[in-house]
Amino acid sequence: MRLDRCLSLQADLSRSLAAKMIRDGRVSLNGSAVRDPACQVSDRDTMDMDGRAFPCATARHVMLNKPAGVLTAARDSRSRTVMDLLPPHFMRLKCMPVGRLDRDTEGLLLLTTDGELAHRLLSPGRIVMKEYVAAVTGKLDEEDCDAFLAGIPLHEFTALPATLRILSSNTSESLAAVLIHEGKNRQIRRMFAARGHEVAALRRIRIGPLSLDETLAPGEHRELTGPELAALKEAVGLE
Repeated sequence: MRLDRCLSLQADLSRSLAAKMIRDGRVSLNGSAVRDPACQVSDRDTMDMDGRAFPCATARHVMLNKPAGVLTAARDSRSRTVMDLLPPHFMRLKCMPVGRLDRDTEGLLLLTTDGELAHRLLSPGRIVMKEYVAAVTGKLDEEDCDAFLAGIPLHEFTALPATLRILSSNTSESLAAVLIHEGKNRQIRRMFAARGHEVAALRRIRIGPLSLDETLAPGEHRELTGPELAALKEAVGLE
C-alpha cells in the first residue's frame, strides 16, 4: 500500500493532506524520514507523524458492546448505526459488522476487515454457536426447554434445535440463556413468542469462542487480542 493512502486511513486525513504531510517531512517510516508519498509500506512497518505513532497494518478485528436503539448497518439516513460508535476511519478501512443484532438487542457485535473470516462465521454449514441472555415475561419451565431443543415451528420455517437454560423463573418474569447457531431476523424473540413469552431484554454474550468483554460499557469497543482472533480463526478452519 502507498504510504499516503495508509496515513490517510490510519490518521483520519484526506489523501491530499496526507501526501502534503509526507512531502513536508513530517512523517517517518520505521524511524527514518521519508518524503515520497508513493513509498510502499507493509503491515510490518510503523509510521510516525509529528511524533505520533501509527501502525501500517490496516486489518481490524473489533468487539463492540452494542447498545439498544442502534441499528446494525453501515449507514442510515434517519437512525444512529453501529458505525457511528466507531472512529470514522473504520468505515474507510471497510471494518464491517459480522451479521446483525436487531435494534433492540444489546451485546457482542464483531466487526472485521477480513471478508473470509466474516463469511465463515456466518456460513450455515459451519456450527458457530451464539449465546444470548434473555429476560422474558411469564414463568419458563422444562416444557419450554424441551420445545427449544426440539425446534420451534415459526410462520415460514422451523427453528433448528436450540438450548434453553433457565437462570431464574417466577410467575411474572424469567431470565434464561439461549444457545443457538441460526441467526434469522428476530428469531429468538419469535421463538419465545411462540411459547407465549415476550422478550423484555435480549443481550448477546458470546460468538463461538469469543465472549463479550464485560468491562466494555454499552457503546464501547476494543480490538481483539491475538489469542481471541486466533481462537475465532481456528473455530472456522482459518488457522
